[in-house]
Amino acid sequence: TRFPIGISFPAGSGLVAFAAATGVMPLDMPESVLVRFKGTMQPGITLRDLVHAIPYAALQRGLLTVEKKGKKNIFNGRILEIEGLPDLKVEQAFELADASAERSAAACTVRLNKAPVQEYLTSNISLLGWMIREGYGDARTLQRRIEAMAAWLAKPELLEPDHDAEYAEIIEIDLDTICEPLLCCPNDPDDVKPLSEVAGTAIDEVFLGSCMTNIGHFRAAGHILEGHSQQVPGKLWIVPPTRMDQAELTSEGFYGIFGKAGARTEVPGCSLCMGNQARTAEGATVVSTSTRNFPNRMGANTQVFLASAELASVCSVLGKIPTPTEYATFMTGLAPKAKETYRYMNFDQMQAYSPAEA
Repeated sequence: TRFPIGISFPAGSGLVAFAAATGVMPLDMPESVLVRFKGTMQPGITLRDLVHAIPYAALQRGLLTVEKKGKKNIFNGRILEIEGLPDLKVEQAFELADASAERSAAACTVRLNKAPVQEYLTSNISLLGWMIREGYGDARTLQRRIEAMAAWLAKPELLEPDHDAEYAEIIEIDLDTICEPLLCCPNDPDDVKPLSEVAGTAIDEVFLGSCMTNIGHFRAAGHILEGHSQQVPGKLWIVPPTRMDQAELTSEGFYGIFGKAGARTEVPGCSLCMGNQARTAEGATVVSTSTRNFPNRMGANTQVFLASAELASVCSVLGKIPTPTEYATFMTGLAPKAKETYRYMNFDQMQAYSPAEA
């Protein structure tokens, strides 16, 4: 569930060793739960809100419960199949698939059109070529991956569901009805509530980072912070997932904005999300873009809300969870910059990763 391309299944060490030795993995195929999005995304709603809309919809239908005793979870041990968002970039689709681990799903697929997958693989061929030129190992393995990607691009074919496929459950989510952000409340990623139900909660720290983020989220945060003339009232952690993101954000001037806002910038990677690296202050109330908000994971006795990078940035500026109206004001200012803000790392279009720069 952490893979942006393909499908992965958890297995014990013995089964993994068997698969490594034989090239075959015996597998009982789990049932699937189909999540079908329809309608149009509303202004100010982000992909992270759609991530949270999945458990929220299940809660509304009684297919998921927060209470641990007698807990219901329709996703547990099943494959989560998502459709209705065919033109997402692969980086965006990964955000949906990444969070399927928090649903306790066995695996996740996101049904995309060929174009975004072709774009992503073309970009990655350039990245892997650059890695070979820079001396990354193993060069033979990287070259085989390049050749496999090129072969797929020459004859692209995607997995499709059977027309008569049966599902353990079908959950339809109407995008027209999601008119305010959705947050996962302390301290359970299944406890989803609309923004209006938690607005006004004082926030001590905000964490922008983890594998649930990409470069667009940090540009959005920079634009939101740029309109705030003073340093943020609480602690703001800025941790891009990769050094490539960090380098690009630095060259575009966003690290200067983060510095003026008083943000604490960490080495790219997991940071607070890992739970065994940096830690929040004891007892802090936190808004985080991380994958999960289990008790004491980010800090002792912390209360952690999970939210989009955009909402988390607004919380950092205000020192509290905003009302829907306050949030909409910030997002209205961000909207004209959306095309440039949510631009992803297409390495085949970046001079630094081209053969001429080697």
